[in-house]
Amino acid sequence: MRHKFTNLTRKNMLLAGGVCVLLLVAAFYFYMGTGKEAGPRVRRDVPEVKVQEVVRQDMQRHIVLSGQTVADASINLAPKYGGRITAVYAELGDRVEEGQVLMVQDLGDLDISIAQNSAAAGAAWADAREASAAYNANIISKKNAYELAKAKYERQKYLFSIGAISQDTLDSVEQEFSASRAAYEVLANQVADGGAAAVQSKELTAQKQEHATEALKKQREDMILRAPRSGVIAYRSAEVGAIAAAGTKVFTLVDNSHINIDCSIAENDAAILQTGMPVNVTIDALGRDFAGKVIFVSPAMEDGAKSYQVRISLEDADDSVKAGLFAHTAVDILQRPQTIFVPKEAVVTRNGAQYVFVLVEEDKVEMRPVKIGLLNDESEEIIEGLNEGEKVILSNQDKLQNGMKVKVTEA
Repeated sequence: MRHKFTNLTRKNMLLAGGVCVLLLVAAFYFYMGTGKEAGPRVRRDVPEVKVQEVVRQDMQRHIVLSGQTVADASINLAPKYGGRITAVYAELGDRVEEGQVLMVQDLGDLDISIAQNSAAAGAAWADAREASAAYNANIISKKNAYELAKAKYERQKYLFSIGAISQDTLDSVEQEFSASRAAYEVLANQVADGGAAAVQSKELTAQKQEHATEALKKQREDMILRAPRSGVIAYRSAEVGAIAAAGTKVFTLVDNSHINIDCSIAENDAAILQTGMPVNVTIDALGRDFAGKVIFVSPAMEDGAKSYQVRISLEDADDSVKAGLFAHTAVDILQRPQTIFVPKEAVVTRNGAQYVFVLVEEDKVEMRPVKIGLLNDESEEIIEGLNEGEKVILSNQDKLQNGMKVKVTEA
């Protein structure tokens, strides 16, 4: 019985060992079979690329302009001087004309001051006339006395020369002559620029009073707030009886008679965009297009924004176009006629140099250095290194090396 159990155990062990050997053989065969099939497939795997044929044509730059509509003018109006408001002549939304009175402040005190200064100026001019008359009479008197004393002195000199009078008599006459001459010269030397100093002083005082009166009249005029141009009242905070503070906004005047669009562009676009270019502007809120023209391109970059300001004038805007609406347009500008350029994705940079991969045979590429010229959003001009009719690679350049074979999937 024990001998039968031992034989049975050995048979089972041999059977198990055979099964293990078969499994190992099958695994080895499967491994070796799949390895042989995968080897040729990996060696046959080549990069798939897209290509494009190079043709000589006009290179253009597509510039998109977007911004907001702005009124020809939006002016905040504020009184120059503080004062109580006595009248308001404009309501919110009113259309006003240039020079129209919008608001009046209390003018009573100014009117009194103007009257006082006008009277003072009149009195000063009267003093000037009185001084002028007195001076003219005085100088005539002094001149006559001087001339008489001079003549008398000349006669006494002659009499002295012939011994008719003494030296004391001549000296006395000479003193009289000297005093008359000094009195006349004091008045005569006051004259400058055609008038005597005493008279000019009175006249300048009168002019000062007149200027003070004019200043008060100007202040009075400034306290009557007028529209600086035609437009619509878009803001109002003025009420009769309220105190208007100097420099505080009481009205906003908007002139929508002409509409512009302000946009910002990058430096590459600003370098080629020119004033006078016609554009077709779309205003989305109105669902309409309007003819426009570029009227301004900023000559300098805006600080902080790092962009350039562009203004477009709408040529045929109507009352439906209001300030603050979003608008956009685009222009195509010729950069270079009949030149060679490729899509940006065709150019690769390695070690600081630019290259393109060129399809030189049906399935072989060549890595070729190129020199770049003009750029736009989509293309780069090739100045050297590429000829018309050649085909450049547009995809999978990171997997390519010079002389590698490729599979062209799309042209």
